[in-house]
Amino acid sequence: MTRSERIGGSNRNKWSGPAGPRTLGMVCAVATAGALLAGCGGESGTQEERAVPASPAASAARAASPSGSASPSGSFGALTEDQAQRKALIPKIKISYDKALNAALKAVPGTKVVSLDLDDDDNGGDPFWEVRVAKADGTASTVRVDAVSGKAGQPQADTDDDADDKSELAALLKTTTVTAQQAAQTALAKQQGTVTAIELDQADDEASASPSSASPSSASPSSASPSSASPTSASPSPGTENGRNGNGKPEWSVDVVTSGDWNKTTFDIDATNKKILREHIDTD
Repeated sequence: MTRSERIGGSNRNKWSGPAGPRTLGMVCAVATAGALLAGCGGESGTQEERAVPASPAASAARAASPSGSASPSGSFGALTEDQAQRKALIPKIKISYDKALNAALKAVPGTKVVSLDLDDDDNGGDPFWEVRVAKADGTASTVRVDAVSGKAGQPQADTDDDADDKSELAALLKTTTVTAQQAAQTALAKQQGTVTAIELDQADDEASASPSSASPSSASPSSASPSSASPTSASPSPGTENGRNGNGKPEWSVDVVTSGDWNKTTFDIDATNKKILREHIDTD
Protein backbone atom coordinates (compact mmCIF):
# COMPACT_ATOMS: atom_id res chain seq x y z
CA MET A 1 0.00 0.00 0.00
CA THR A 2 2.84 2.35 -0.58
CA ARG A 3 2.78 5.35 -2.72
CA SER A 4 4.96 8.33 -3.74
CA GLU A 5 6.94 10.56 -5.98
CA ARG A 6 7.56 13.22 -8.28
CA ILE A 7 7.28 15.84 -10.90
CA GLY A 8 10.37 16.67 -12.95
CA GLY A 9 12.27 19.88 -12.39
CA SER A 10 14.18 20.02 -15.66
CA ASN A 11 11.56 21.72 -17.82
CA ARG A 12 13.24 25.09 -17.37
CA ASN A 13 15.83 24.12 -20.02
CA LYS A 14 13.06 24.10 -22.61
CA TRP A 15 12.61 27.85 -22.10
CA SER A 16 16.19 28.79 -22.97
CA GLY A 17 15.04 30.20 -26.34
CA PRO A 18 15.84 29.55 -30.06
CA ALA A 19 19.30 29.88 -31.63
CA GLY A 20 18.10 32.09 -34.54
CA PRO A 21 19.16 35.55 -33.21
CA ARG A 22 22.88 34.80 -33.97
CA THR A 23 22.42 35.69 -37.66
CA LEU A 24 20.77 38.95 -36.76
CA GLY A 25 23.60 39.71 -34.35
CA MET A 26 26.18 39.34 -37.19
CA VAL A 27 24.24 41.79 -39.37
CA CYS A 28 24.03 44.29 -36.55
CA ALA A 29 27.77 44.00 -35.92
CA VAL A 30 28.58 45.88 -39.17
CA ALA A 31 26.19 48.71 -38.35
CA THR A 32 27.19 51.92 -36.63
CA ALA A 33 27.57 51.95 -32.84
CA GLY A 34 24.35 53.91 -32.47
CA ALA A 35 22.42 51.57 -34.74
CA LEU A 36 23.87 48.56 -32.91
CA LEU A 37 22.59 49.84 -29.56
CA ALA A 38 19.22 50.96 -30.89
CA GLY A 39 18.49 48.22 -33.44
CA CYS A 40 20.09 45.12 -31.97
CA GLY A 41 19.74 45.54 -28.22
CA GLY A 42 16.27 43.99 -27.98
CA GLU A 43 17.06 41.06 -30.28
CA SER A 44 20.48 40.13 -28.95
CA GLY A 45 19.47 40.19 -25.27
CA THR A 46 18.16 36.64 -25.45
CA GLN A 47 21.39 35.43 -27.06
CA GLU A 48 23.53 37.12 -24.39
CA GLU A 49 21.53 35.51 -21.60
CA ARG A 50 22.34 32.10 -23.03
CA ALA A 51 26.04 32.80 -23.45
CA VAL A 52 26.68 34.42 -20.04
CA PRO A 53 25.69 32.64 -16.78
CA ALA A 54 22.80 34.48 -15.20
CA SER A 55 23.26 36.26 -11.89
CA PRO A 56 21.65 34.73 -8.78
CA ALA A 57 18.99 37.45 -8.80
CA ALA A 58 18.18 36.82 -12.46
CA SER A 59 18.01 33.08 -11.88
CA ALA A 60 15.63 33.59 -8.98
CA ALA A 61 13.41 35.86 -11.05
CA ARG A 62 13.33 33.38 -13.92
CA ALA A 63 12.50 30.51 -11.54
CA ALA A 64 9.62 32.53 -10.09
CA SER A 65 8.07 33.26 -13.50
CA PRO A 66 5.17 31.04 -14.60
CA SER A 67 6.88 30.14 -17.89
CA GLY A 68 10.03 29.04 -16.08
CA SER A 69 8.49 26.88 -13.39
CA ALA A 70 5.44 25.25 -14.91
CA SER A 71 5.51 21.82 -16.49
CA PRO A 72 5.01 21.74 -20.30
CA SER A 73 1.45 20.51 -19.90
CA GLY A 74 0.72 22.67 -16.84
CA SER A 75 -1.45 19.84 -15.51
CA PHE A 76 -0.09 19.81 -11.95
CA GLY A 77 1.20 23.35 -11.50
CA ALA A 78 3.06 23.67 -8.21
CA LEU A 79 1.84 20.28 -6.91
CA THR A 80 3.72 17.03 -7.17
CA GLU A 81 2.04 14.10 -8.87
CA ASP A 82 1.02 12.50 -5.56
CA GLN A 83 -0.31 15.78 -4.18
CA ALA A 84 -2.33 16.32 -7.36
CA GLN A 85 -3.79 12.81 -7.08
CA ARG A 86 -4.81 13.46 -3.48
CA LYS A 87 -6.38 16.77 -4.48
CA ALA A 88 -8.37 15.06 -7.23
CA LEU A 89 -9.49 12.08 -5.13
CA ILE A 90 -10.24 13.30 -1.61
CA PRO A 91 -12.96 15.87 -2.47
CA LYS A 92 -14.95 13.03 -4.06
CA ILE A 93 -15.33 11.23 -0.72
CA LYS A 94 -18.80 11.26 0.82
CA ILE A 95 -18.21 8.44 3.31
CA SER A 96 -15.53 9.11 5.92
CA TYR A 97 -13.08 6.54 7.26
CA ASP A 98 -15.08 5.85 10.44
CA LYS A 99 -18.26 5.06 8.53
CA ALA A 100 -16.27 2.78 6.23
CA LEU A 101 -14.87 0.94 9.27
CA ASN A 102 -18.34 0.45 10.71
CA ALA A 103 -19.67 -0.83 7.37
CA ALA A 104 -16.88 -3.40 7.11
CA LEU A 105 -17.32 -4.59 10.69
CA LYS A 106 -21.03 -4.99 10.06
CA ALA A 107 -20.33 -6.97 6.89
CA VAL A 108 -18.13 -9.43 8.82
CA PRO A 109 -19.49 -9.70 12.39
CA GLY A 110 -17.16 -10.69 15.21
CA THR A 111 -14.04 -9.13 13.68
CA LYS A 112 -11.61 -6.31 14.40
CA VAL A 113 -10.10 -3.84 11.95
CA VAL A 114 -6.57 -4.59 10.75
CA SER A 115 -6.21 -1.93 8.05
CA LEU A 116 -8.03 0.65 5.95
CA ASP A 117 -6.90 2.33 2.75
CA LEU A 118 -8.44 4.89 0.38
CA ASP A 119 -8.11 4.06 -3.30
CA ASP A 120 -9.79 4.46 -6.67
CA ASP A 121 -10.10 2.47 -9.87
CA ASP A 122 -7.47 3.26 -12.48
CA ASN A 123 -6.37 6.55 -10.89
CA GLY A 124 -9.37 8.70 -11.63
CA GLY A 125 -12.33 6.44 -11.01
CA ASP A 126 -14.76 6.44 -8.12
CA PRO A 127 -13.10 6.35 -4.66
CA PHE A 128 -13.51 3.40 -2.35
CA TRP A 129 -12.26 2.20 1.01
CA GLU A 130 -10.49 -1.15 1.25
CA VAL A 131 -10.92 -2.43 4.80
CA ARG A 132 -9.22 -5.55 6.17
CA VAL A 133 -10.81 -7.17 9.20
CA ALA A 134 -9.91 -10.32 11.14
CA LYS A 135 -11.37 -12.69 13.70
CA ALA A 136 -9.63 -13.55 16.97
CA ASP A 137 -8.01 -16.63 15.40
CA GLY A 138 -6.35 -14.49 12.70
CA THR A 139 -8.72 -15.36 9.88
CA ALA A 140 -8.85 -12.21 7.76
CA SER A 141 -11.18 -10.83 5.10
CA THR A 142 -11.17 -7.73 2.94
CA VAL A 143 -14.25 -5.58 2.41
CA ARG A 144 -14.55 -2.91 -0.25
CA VAL A 145 -16.72 0.03 0.83
CA ASP A 146 -17.92 2.58 -1.73
CA ALA A 147 -16.65 5.98 -0.56
CA VAL A 148 -19.60 7.76 -2.14
CA SER A 149 -22.59 5.56 -1.29
CA GLY A 150 -21.19 3.75 1.75
CA LYS A 151 -22.30 0.38 0.40
CA ALA A 152 -20.11 -2.55 1.46
CA GLY A 153 -19.26 -5.21 -1.08
CA GLN A 154 -19.08 -8.94 -0.55
CA PRO A 155 -16.26 -9.82 1.91
CA GLN A 156 -13.31 -11.58 0.31
CA ALA A 157 -11.40 -14.11 2.44
CA ASP A 158 -7.60 -13.68 2.50
CA THR A 159 -6.73 -17.07 1.05
CA ASP A 160 -3.02 -16.25 0.80
CA ASP A 161 -2.57 -16.36 4.59
CA ASP A 162 -1.07 -19.59 5.88
CA ALA A 163 -1.20 -20.97 9.44
CA ASP A 164 1.79 -18.90 10.55
CA ASP A 165 0.27 -15.70 9.18
CA LYS A 166 -2.96 -16.35 11.05
CA SER A 167 -1.11 -17.18 14.27
CA GLU A 168 0.94 -13.97 14.09
CA LEU A 169 -2.11 -11.85 13.36
CA ALA A 170 -4.06 -13.48 16.20
CA ALA A 171 -1.21 -12.70 18.62
CA LEU A 172 -1.10 -9.12 17.37
CA LEU A 173 -4.83 -8.62 17.85
CA LYS A 174 -4.64 -10.12 21.33
CA THR A 175 -2.12 -7.52 22.52
CA THR A 176 -3.86 -4.59 20.82
CA THR A 177 -6.10 -2.57 23.15
CA VAL A 178 -6.45 0.62 21.05
CA THR A 179 -8.96 0.40 18.19
CA ALA A 180 -8.42 1.71 14.69
CA GLN A 181 -10.99 4.45 15.38
CA GLN A 182 -9.14 5.55 18.53
CA ALA A 183 -5.81 5.62 16.70
CA ALA A 184 -7.32 7.80 13.95
CA GLN A 185 -8.79 10.18 16.52
CA THR A 186 -5.38 10.47 18.19
CA ALA A 187 -3.79 11.42 14.88
CA LEU A 188 -6.53 13.92 14.04
CA ALA A 189 -6.11 15.56 17.44
CA LYS A 190 -2.52 16.33 16.43
CA GLN A 191 -3.16 17.14 12.76
CA GLN A 192 -6.55 18.09 11.31
CA GLY A 193 -7.23 16.68 7.88
CA THR A 194 -8.61 13.61 6.11
CA VAL A 195 -7.65 10.12 7.28
CA THR A 196 -6.73 8.12 4.17
CA ALA A 197 -5.08 5.01 5.66
CA ILE A 198 -4.86 3.08 8.93
CA GLU A 199 -2.77 -0.04 9.49
CA LEU A 200 -2.00 -2.27 12.46
CA ASP A 201 1.50 -3.68 12.72
CA GLN A 202 4.04 -4.85 15.25
CA ALA A 203 7.09 -2.67 15.83
CA ASP A 204 10.34 -4.58 15.50
CA ASP A 205 12.78 -4.59 18.40
CA GLU A 206 15.34 -2.34 16.71
CA ALA A 207 12.77 0.34 15.86
CA SER A 208 11.40 0.24 19.40
CA ALA A 209 14.79 0.45 21.07
CA SER A 210 16.59 2.83 18.72
CA PRO A 211 16.92 6.46 19.94
CA SER A 212 16.20 7.61 16.39
CA SER A 213 12.67 6.25 16.64
CA ALA A 214 11.80 8.46 19.61
CA SER A 215 8.99 10.97 19.28
CA PRO A 216 9.92 14.53 18.17
CA SER A 217 9.23 15.92 21.65
CA SER A 218 11.85 13.69 23.26
CA ALA A 219 14.38 13.71 20.44
CA SER A 220 17.32 16.05 20.06
CA PRO A 221 16.71 19.33 18.14
CA SER A 222 18.47 18.00 15.06
CA SER A 223 16.27 14.92 14.89
CA ALA A 224 13.01 16.70 15.62
CA SER A 225 12.55 18.19 12.16
CA PRO A 226 10.46 16.22 9.61
CA SER A 227 13.32 16.23 7.09
CA SER A 228 15.62 14.41 9.52
CA ALA A 229 13.14 11.81 10.67
CA SER A 230 14.45 8.32 11.22
CA PRO A 231 14.17 5.75 8.37
CA THR A 232 11.52 3.95 10.38
CA SER A 233 9.31 7.03 10.64
CA ALA A 234 9.95 7.93 7.02
CA SER A 235 8.56 4.65 5.78
CA PRO A 236 5.36 5.39 3.83
CA SER A 237 3.80 2.14 4.91
CA PRO A 238 5.09 0.74 8.24
CA GLY A 239 2.69 -2.20 7.99
CA THR A 240 5.05 -4.71 6.39
CA GLU A 241 5.84 -8.32 6.96
CA ASN A 242 9.28 -7.31 8.25
CA GLY A 243 7.58 -5.46 11.09
CA ARG A 244 5.62 -8.52 12.11
CA ASN A 245 8.77 -10.55 12.52
CA GLY A 246 9.73 -8.40 15.51
CA ASN A 247 8.66 -8.82 19.11
CA GLY A 248 7.87 -5.19 19.84
CA LYS A 249 4.55 -3.67 20.86
CA PRO A 250 1.69 -3.41 18.39
CA GLU A 251 1.29 -0.02 16.76
CA TRP A 252 -1.04 1.75 14.39
CA SER A 253 0.10 3.73 11.37
CA VAL A 254 -2.34 6.52 10.43
CA ASP A 255 -2.09 8.74 7.33
CA VAL A 256 -3.68 12.21 7.48
CA VAL A 257 -3.84 14.45 4.39
CA THR A 258 -4.20 18.21 4.78
CA SER A 259 -6.10 20.26 2.21
CA GLY A 260 -4.39 23.28 0.73
CA ASP A 261 -0.90 21.79 0.52
CA TRP A 262 -2.18 18.18 0.11
CA ASN A 263 0.71 16.82 2.13
CA LYS A 264 0.42 13.50 3.95
CA THR A 265 1.46 13.11 7.58
CA THR A 266 2.02 9.59 8.91
CA PHE A 267 1.61 8.98 12.64
CA ASP A 268 2.86 5.79 14.31
CA ILE A 269 0.79 5.27 17.43
CA ASP A 270 1.28 2.78 20.27
CA ALA A 271 -1.64 0.35 20.04
CA THR A 272 -1.68 -0.17 23.82
CA ASN A 273 -1.74 3.42 25.14
CA LYS A 274 -2.40 5.78 22.14
CA LYS A 275 1.00 7.46 22.51
CA ILE A 276 2.37 8.98 19.28
CA LEU A 277 5.72 7.29 18.68
CA ARG A 278 6.78 8.87 15.39
CA GLU A 279 5.56 11.51 12.96
CA HIS A 280 6.60 12.04 9.38
CA ILE A 281 5.42 14.56 6.77
CA ASP A 282 5.46 13.34 3.18
CA THR A 283 5.65 16.34 0.84
CA ASP A 284 5.99 14.24 -2.32
